[in-house]
Amino acid sequence: MNTENYTKYEKARMIGSRALQLSMGAPFLIKLSEAELEKIKFNPIEIAILEFDEGVLPLTVKRPLAGAK
Repeated sequence: MNTENYTKYEKARMIGSRALQLSMGAPFLIKLSEAELEKIKFNPIEIAILEFDEGVLPLTVKRPLAGAK
């Protein structure tokens, strides 16, 4: 997943949705050591940003096709 192809609104929505999943107990999709988790204070938003940057978010973006009605 190329993270450069998303608008700032799509990125915010995906990170927010994933952070909510993480706060509800979803497993991490990247390996983080205990020290890394303590550094970011176990913040689900920071974890979601790291997952987004790695390109492993299990979310997709649907966009309307140009000219489609």
